[in-house]
This record gives sequence, C-alpha cells and structure tokens, in this order.
Amino acid sequence: MSDTSNASAPAASGSAAGKIPVTVLTGYLGAGKTTLLNRILTENHGKRYAVIVNEFGEIGIDNDLVVGADEEVFEMNNGCVCCTVRGDLIRIMDGLVKRRGKFDAIIVETTGLADPAPVAQTFFVDQDVGEAARLDAVVTVADAKWLSDRLKDAPEAKNQIAFADVILLNKSDLVSPADLDRVEAEIRTINPLAKLHRTQNCAVPLDAVLERNAFDLDRILDVEPDFLEAGHHHHHDSDIRSISAKIEGEVDPDKFMPWISNLTQSQGPDILRCKGIVAFPNEPKRFVFQGVHMILDGDVQGDWGSDEKRVSRVVFIGRNLDPAAIKEGFEACRA
Repeated sequence: MSDTSNASAPAASGSAAGKIPVTVLTGYLGAGKTTLLNRILTENHGKRYAVIVNEFGEIGIDNDLVVGADEEVFEMNNGCVCCTVRGDLIRIMDGLVKRRGKFDAIIVETTGLADPAPVAQTFFVDQDVGEAARLDAVVTVADAKWLSDRLKDAPEAKNQIAFADVILLNKSDLVSPADLDRVEAEIRTINPLAKLHRTQNCAVPLDAVLERNAFDLDRILDVEPDFLEAGHHHHHDSDIRSISAKIEGEVDPDKFMPWISNLTQSQGPDILRCKGIVAFPNEPKRFVFQGVHMILDGDVQGDWGSDEKRVSRVVFIGRNLDPAAIKEGFEACRA
C-alpha cells in the first residue's frame, strides 16, 4: 500500500505462498516463553525449526536452556530494546534464507524486556527479508499470577499484550477462577482481537500457536464477523486501548487513503497495531490493511459475498489515541 505508507515501506507483497513462516514468541520475564519453545521443539510433529534467541545483555544463557539437538539456535545479544535489533535479525535471516530447505519454519524468542514492534517491522521494512519470509504470528505468553502487576509498572508487558495475535494466559492453575476471569478481562481491554488460551506449563495444541497466518492479510478475512464489536467498552485508565470504528457501507478511497496515511504518520509512534477491512465503491473485493506504527501494508483480496453487507471496519490499538477524533475521521471517509 505504497500510497498510504512512508517512503521506506514496501507495497503489499501479495501472496505469502512459498515464504518461510516466522513465529515471534514474546512475553514478560518469567511468563514461560522458553517452556513453550521447548514444548514446540520436543513435540512429535515432524517439522524442523531454526530458532533465533534474543538475549538481553552481553552474556547469553537462553540458548543453553533450549532443548532439541537437531535445531540450530542463533543468538541476538542486543536485547531488542530498540530498533538496533533489526541489524542482527536481518543478518541472521539473510543467512537462513540462503539455507532454506533445511528447515520448515523459523521461531524468534525475544527477551522478556522486548517490544515486539522492531521485530515485526523488520518483515515490512527490509525488502529481502520480506520477499523470503512472512511473519506468521506474534505469540505472547502472559503470567496469570503476575500480569496485573506488570501491566501497572512495565510498559513492555502492555506492548507485548497489545501486539499479540495469540495470547497464552499461562500458569492459570496458580490463581483462582475469579482472578483468572479478572486478568483475562484486563487483557481484553488492551487487545480484544487476539486468540486467547488459558494454559498450564504452556500446554496448548501446536496448531494454536504455529501456522496461524494470523499476521497475514488473508487471515484477517477469516476473523469472526463481529471481531470489532467485542470488548470495546472501556471503563479503565489504561494508557493502551483499542479503538474501533465501523461504517455500514462504503468509503471513498480518495478520502480514506489520505486520512489513514496522515493518521499513521502523525501518530505512528503511538499506534502499536492497526487492521481493517474496507469496502470501496465499484470494487468487488475487500480492501484489507494492517499496520505497525507508521508502516502500512494493504491490498484488495477476497470477494464480498453476493448476500454480504458491505461494512467497512477499522481497529487501532495504541497509546494516547483520541477515540472521537478517529471515529469522526473515519466517518468523514464515507462514500
């Protein structure tokens, strides 16, 4: 979607067929990311994974905690605390691409202090990486016992929840059912879109976290029809919120494209994720977009059904966003 993104953002790349799927595992310190990774590597699934472990600090130990002698583990030691992670990730990805065929997919385990955004952005901003690999999903492991506290004092924990396509609410056996419901409600106020699984020791079917196509444009078309309606009644003071808007009808592309471009360029640092399905006049296919901060990607794909209502829907997850202004701006795009 080059006409709605910054100059460095690539246009929509089209089909993801043939690209190496990449799953990003994130979650705050101690939530259980390595437990999930080891579970993936030891399951009898017949798949081969290349693993990239992102450590915080100069001395890495996480790679020694990862089981599975057949897997190759690559380390990034800059801690993923800023965009410098891209250099390491691009270098490792370039090496893996040259050896494609020796593995089926790539798993990136980030440090517990990581903001997933720089990792996700790599698949948009680097042309070589974007052409060879696709971000399959961001999977966040959350500690059911301590997440509420971390959401109060750790911005990284909020980012990891907000950015997730799949969330494992782990250690669910350590809290009462009432507390579990409360924590899940907190998660839903931040991110109502992610698939959520309650787990103990990250025990979850692998198809719940792998091969999700959750970050792929095609997958957005498979979400529930009311995916923007659930969980958007916020009565809390969280600085991260989800804002959705809907038009029962079509939008004018000559109004919509400049609007979303200006919005993401001006407020991009505060927009963690955005997604949408939009109907354009005289266009039989949906226009589907998603974004990471100021980077947008979108294309027309998937026909509107003959009996389907052409409803345009957008959602933004981020900080310091003005719900009224976003809804008014989107409404002004009505065809």
